[in-house]
Amino acid sequence: MNQRIGTYITQKITGESYKAYVPLKLPPEPPVDLAQLYPNLEKATLALAELNSIHKTIPNTSLFIYMYVRKEALLSSQIEGTQSSFSDLMLFEHHQKPGVSLEDVEEVSNYVKAMTYGLQRLKEGFPLSLRLLKEIHAVLLSGWRGSSKLPGEFRRSQNWIGGTRPGNALFVPPPVDYLNQCLNDFENFLHDESMPVLIKAGLTHAQFETIHPFLDGNGRLGRLLITLLLCANGMIDEPILYLSLYLKQNRHAYYELLQEVRTNGTWETWLEFFLEGVHASAKQAIKTAQQINALFEQDLQKIANLGRARFSCEQTLEYMKRLPQVTVPFLAHELVMTAPTARSALNHMTSIGVLEEMSGKKRDKVYVYRKYLEILEEGAEPFT
Repeated sequence: MNQRIGTYITQKITGESYKAYVPLKLPPEPPVDLAQLYPNLEKATLALAELNSIHKTIPNTSLFIYMYVRKEALLSSQIEGTQSSFSDLMLFEHHQKPGVSLEDVEEVSNYVKAMTYGLQRLKEGFPLSLRLLKEIHAVLLSGWRGSSKLPGEFRRSQNWIGGTRPGNALFVPPPVDYLNQCLNDFENFLHDESMPVLIKAGLTHAQFETIHPFLDGNGRLGRLLITLLLCANGMIDEPILYLSLYLKQNRHAYYELLQEVRTNGTWETWLEFFLEGVHASAKQAIKTAQQINALFEQDLQKIANLGRARFSCEQTLEYMKRLPQVTVPFLAHELVMTAPTARSALNHMTSIGVLEEMSGKKRDKVYVYRKYLEILEEGAEPFT
């Protein structure tokens, strides 16, 4: 008998029976084979340490974090089916009209707020706990779409993954009667310090997705939990690692490996995949930081040759690092300059190849910092 596999509980709903899964508590027994995982663990740990040190040495550290949190929010929400792009999120946050449904963008924006809220609570000394997860969930599901899904409360009814009802679902998480025990065991494991932090993060994420304690938002909160756990345990100082690009690109393997943990207890296979994701994501983040800073340096050099127009162009570039798409009236208002000055700065920057005019109109022109947006949006295109 496999000691790592939980119990299936037969339940009935409207006359149809189904099997719900109750996982065993963590850590797994027999223990995870760390010797087998050591090469993956070492690679991931070194890449994370490199990313953590490089982010402190680059200029624009706060901008880098600001953009990274948004990229993670965007990708994690896309895995759940939202259609928002980076531009849509930026426009929404600056009270401009995005190109997709407001509900989609609000969902991504809520993820940013939820992560910011969770990290702030940790910095104030609040422990990573069920209470904190409920508070973060309330932020994540605030707004129109999540209001009916018990924001900030654990579910009080059976949920399921895939299919139209528990009877034909791909996976049915623990019944409500077993939820409290599962969650208490889960919270105890959050304070377990007997293993490497990255191993703990991989186990925690998989177990959270298996328990599926909320009616909605479990995927997003479970991925957010990885970042919170790494920050809470000192592996990274800021939320600079995003795993969702790797999980989006490998989403079939992601779901399959989580399911195999439940059916076969194959924790090591899941953890190999998870650690590879940490390594790949950290390396990708280092590359992105270097690309962004090289671009900013190159564009500032171009602007330096513009004579008197240089000052308004530098101001404009600084602003467009946070909102890479503007119009003349909007920029004039934001930077408290006249419309002719804003127009002149944007036209100068277009003529030297820093910006592009994307509307093709004579009036109401839209200027975009395309090269910057392309770096940010790499891998973050919505699913078609």
